[in-house]
Amino acid sequence: MDILQRVYEMTAFGALAKDPFSILMIAMALFLLYLGIGKKFEPLLLVPIAFGVLLANFPGGNMGIIPSDDINGISDLTIIKIAKEYGIMNMLYYTLIKTGLLPPLIFMGVGALTDFGPMLRNLRLAYFGAAAQIGIFLVLTLSVSLGFTLKEASALGIIGGADGPTAIYTSIILAPHLLGPIAIAAYSYMALVPVIIPLVAKYTMTVQDFKINMKEQDKLFPSAVQIKNLKLLKIIFPVVLCVIVSVLVPSAVPLVGMLLFGNLVKEIGTDTHRLFAAASETILNTATIFLGLTVGATMTSATFLQPQTLMIIVGGFLAFCLSVAGGIYAVKIYNLFSKKKINPLIGATGLSAVPMSSRVANELALKHDPSNHILQYAMSSNISGVIGSAVAAGVLISFLK
Repeated sequence: MDILQRVYEMTAFGALAKDPFSILMIAMALFLLYLGIGKKFEPLLLVPIAFGVLLANFPGGNMGIIPSDDINGISDLTIIKIAKEYGIMNMLYYTLIKTGLLPPLIFMGVGALTDFGPMLRNLRLAYFGAAAQIGIFLVLTLSVSLGFTLKEASALGIIGGADGPTAIYTSIILAPHLLGPIAIAAYSYMALVPVIIPLVAKYTMTVQDFKINMKEQDKLFPSAVQIKNLKLLKIIFPVVLCVIVSVLVPSAVPLVGMLLFGNLVKEIGTDTHRLFAAASETILNTATIFLGLTVGATMTSATFLQPQTLMIIVGGFLAFCLSVAGGIYAVKIYNLFSKKKINPLIGATGLSAVPMSSRVANELALKHDPSNHILQYAMSSNISGVIGSAVAAGVLISFLK
């Protein structure tokens, strides 16, 4: 009986019985795995996040993230002591996440995979990427009125930018205790872009709006400016934009600067191919794995199952919808004063969910007019939305840090 008692104590059954909420979190982790694997909702990030949640909520595994406070003082410990006393996941979290290292590395990889060509060819459409950030600031204001602090509200509102690394980076700096639910909300709604954009567009656009054909508009009103050397422009652009952002919003440089560096090594070509390959493959994939696992591990039953979490989920959805609607209405207002009309779906792609937003907008346009291919136009707003959300995060961090 003594041996059986020791075997029972070795297992997690007793601890799970004492904390039934852990079972609820394990069930949620399995559901997220189903969405990532079965439904293919952002599997590259949702799968490691879900598995991190799974690891963190089995008692005894010592894989859950312990928030730093005045009592334990984890943030002041060395890496070796953190690993020894609190486990390897806490070591990874406080080394890679709390320092803010991984989101900029992911942005570098995203930059290496991004083509700024569509935006440079249709630069006027890039303004709608900025307009789509309105959801961030509307939800920020609403969240403060509901009792969130200004820092918490800013971290919540940035979900409206539809950029997971930006949301995580902002949370790390302004509201680290909300990192888990904000990350889950951000990536869940990014995965639901094929549902959210059509839903918002349905109630904010008319049939005539859907049918605005961008190629026909280009024929009727051709651009007066022609780009003679696009390759050179694509090399100069990230350098110039980096200088501008560094001067105007220095706090956005860790994200925007790394994004532009990744893009630069891509555009230079064969001379920097090894750097491009490392940024877009090795570094990006490694950073994605560790980011997903450690963010998921913050979602223990004690920290996640709080009333604030539900408010973050609802607020994130509202921010997302308002950002889509803000981009659409910005285009509709522009069309009131311009002879050359723009399809409002291009405003909807001001979100940072690249290139999913553009693909969804293109499918909606083709549904109403099989000849209306707007993908290259939508990418202009979509790519600028990535930069816009990072700059918005930088502005909030500058004022509130």
